[in-house]
Order: sequence, then structure tokens, then C-alpha cells
Amino acid sequence: MREAELPIELDRNSPNSLTAQVASQLRVAILNGVLQPEHTLPATRRLAAELGISRGVVVRAFEQLSGEGFLVSNGAGGTKLAVRPDINNRPLDDRKPFSAAPPVDVIDLTPGRPSGSPFQDRQWRSAWKLAVTEQGKVQLPPALGTTALREAVADHLALSRGLAVDAEDVIITGGTSDALQLVVAMLRNQTAQPRILVEDPGYPTARRVMTAAGARLATVPVDENGLKTTQLAALTEIPDAILVTPSHQYPLGGRMAVQERLGLLNWADQHGVLVLEDDYDSEFRHSRMPLPAVASLPSGADVVLLGTFSKNLSPWLRCGYLVVRGDAGQRLKATREALDTPVAGLLQSAIAHYIQEGGLSRHITRARREYAHRRSLLINRLGSRSDLKLSALDGGLHAVVRFNHPEATDVAAKALALGVLAIPLAGYYADRPPENGLVVGYGAVTDLQLAKALTILSGLIGVTMP
Repeated sequence: MREAELPIELDRNSPNSLTAQVASQLRVAILNGVLQPEHTLPATRRLAAELGISRGVVVRAFEQLSGEGFLVSNGAGGTKLAVRPDINNRPLDDRKPFSAAPPVDVIDLTPGRPSGSPFQDRQWRSAWKLAVTEQGKVQLPPALGTTALREAVADHLALSRGLAVDAEDVIITGGTSDALQLVVAMLRNQTAQPRILVEDPGYPTARRVMTAAGARLATVPVDENGLKTTQLAALTEIPDAILVTPSHQYPLGGRMAVQERLGLLNWADQHGVLVLEDDYDSEFRHSRMPLPAVASLPSGADVVLLGTFSKNLSPWLRCGYLVVRGDAGQRLKATREALDTPVAGLLQSAIAHYIQEGGLSRHITRARREYAHRRSLLINRLGSRSDLKLSALDGGLHAVVRFNHPEATDVAAKALALGVLAIPLAGYYADRPPENGLVVGYGAVTDLQLAKALTILSGLIGVTMP
């Protein structure tokens, strides 16, 4: 039972008695469905104190409503609403439960969704227990992030990416979107509408967020191996920053060669361009060793590495980090100090404990095995078809399936009607003509769900749509 907050306002200048006013307003609340049968009314003494009236007024109002059949007294159990056939169909009774399941179970192949297994991890629960039992904090979390989490992130990057990072180089963010807003805010301190170059195809959310934050975007066409230095040399307008996904081009899935990374840094250094390296799922490699992060290569260019816990833990956490250095790093820190942190200190503490106790490392190892198995399942189901081209399989949580016909949007619509949500590749393109295909995420589904979904998609691809 939940105790109700009663919507009562008394007018002492009204010709109606206080008892009549209390009873009338409670009656209206019951009939309108504001008060529900599961609600328990406050004790008469407490309600009288809150309203500034005598307890006798409340007692008489309750007694009147009880006599009318609206209330039932349970003695020590309190007073609650009576269940009456004439009022149990009021409008609010027809509300759908907040957690109501969809009428049809949809197998969701949206890319970027990881396994939810960390939330069932004993070490994850232990990390939260440690966080909530720490000495109570009464001050705001540090704007740049808690010391514990910044140190934990630095240690994690040393192990997972071979990146020598000092904790002072780390800024904790509310995920990638927050990080991009922070970068744009920093750039806008220098120019009203900073120009940022992005890959096409690329991450649609990044384009939307940076545009909403006040940036002016330009695109450069790329294939699965990322952009080429020759493309940068041909630019007629130099941007303020460039956003790249060199470790696993999103969504096409290839990786930028080392010589192209060095060329990018040399060009950025010459023209004073800030390089934004989105390292979104670099921990999950399946067939080749990862190349060094752009941020780890020797250069005079300003490079900011964007990392997130959305792919290796869960996007539900909305937590990530930036690795910053040099002049741009100082300006980003100053901007973050001005804006303050968007990440709860309790969450930061729990993630720090999870990393420090080795939970994240062990989870990544387990998840890598899961994802590799599902990747193999996808290859086995679709790889033998000559009318399909599979890519983006070196790492990450998704694959790209290209085909000539039918239109991917038609396939996606038919698949959804059959209970499978698949995303057309066209949605990742901004300015150039899109390729025909689907982006298939396999991180969050079970093996059985993936096998069923692939059977449905395979049956739809190559078939003439009515």
C-alpha cells in the first residue's frame, strides 16, 4: 500500500464548513481517479496538522465518506478506499502499466546495444554496495570526475589499449553525446559556429548532437577503411575539428591504416585542427590485433580521445570519458568546470570500484567470447550466399549486410512485421548516395533470437517484394 498525497485546499472564508470542504475534495479526487484503491490515506492526526485544522474536522470528514461507502477503516492498518463496482471503471483505472510489454516480442537488432550481463554480475552488485556504503558525501562531485574513476579509467586504457594516460588527462562525461556537446561548447568560446568535419557514412546521433549544440557540419565520403589523407589535402575550407572512428569505422567497420593516421595528424598539426577520435568499441576485436590509438601516436596536433562505457557495459549508465592533452585539453577542462559534471558521484564510485576490482576486465573477456560466437553464427547463416556481402566483422557488436535487391527499407519493414527490428544502412549516410543494406547488431540478443532473426532476414533478402 502507498500513502496518498491528498490534494486538499481549504478556504476559511467559504460558507461551507471545513468538514464539508475536506469531504467534498476527497470525494471528487476519488471519483476522478486521483485516489486509487491501493492508496492508504494519512492518519487523521497528521493530516489535520498538515492542513492546520483540528483532528476532529478530519475525523468527521472521513466518517462521512465512510458512511457514503467511499472509505473503509482498517483500524491500525489505516483508512483506504473502498472497492465499489460503480466507480471502479474510472478513467485512470484504464491506464496501461508503465512496464507493459509490447503485444509482440520484437527481436531488436539495433547496433550498439551490448549484452546486459554486467547487471547480473556479482562483482557489479558488489561495486554498488561498496559505493553506497562509503562515507556520505554532501558536496557536488568534482566537475572533471572523481579522482577514483579518473585513475581507474587511466589504468583501464593502459591495459586495454596500451595507452599511457595520466589521471589528470581524463575528464568524465555523461556519454558520447555529452562529450561532443562539451567539445562544441569549448570551440564556441573561440568561434560562434565552429565547423566540424565528419565521416559519411557516420554516426547519425553525433551529427544531430553537434548541430544542436551549435556546430556547422561538413562531410567527407569514406569507405570502410576511413578517410584518406588525400581527401584532407583537397579540402577548400579548413574545419575547426574533425571527428573520426579510426579503430572501427562506424558503421562500415574497417580501420584506418597507420600511415593514414599519421597523415591525419600531420595535416591537423599544420592547420591547427582538433582531432576527435571516437574509440567507441575498440575492446572488442575478433580477427586482428587493434592498431594503436591516434591519441597515442607522436604528433604536435591536439587529439581528444572519446571513450564510453555504453558499449562495454551499458548505454543505460550514460557515462564515458575524454582523454585530453595540450592546449585543447586545458580549454576543455575549463569548459567542463564552468558547466559542471552531468554524472552522479554514486555512479562514478560504483564504476571505479568495478574497474579496480577487475570486474570490467573479466566482463569484457566474457563478452568478447559471446560476441565472437554470435559473429560466427551470422557468418555461418549468411556468409555462403553469393548475393550478399558481409562486412564490419573484424570487431564490435554489429555487421553490415549489403545486397542489390530488394530495397533495404522494404526488407526492414517486412522484417518488423515478422518480429525483427533491423536498421537500413541508408540511415547512416548524410550527403552521399547510400548503399543498399542492413546494419545488424548482435550484442544484446541471445543466440536463439539471433538465429531466428537471421532466418527471417535471409528469407526476405533476394525475394521480390509485393
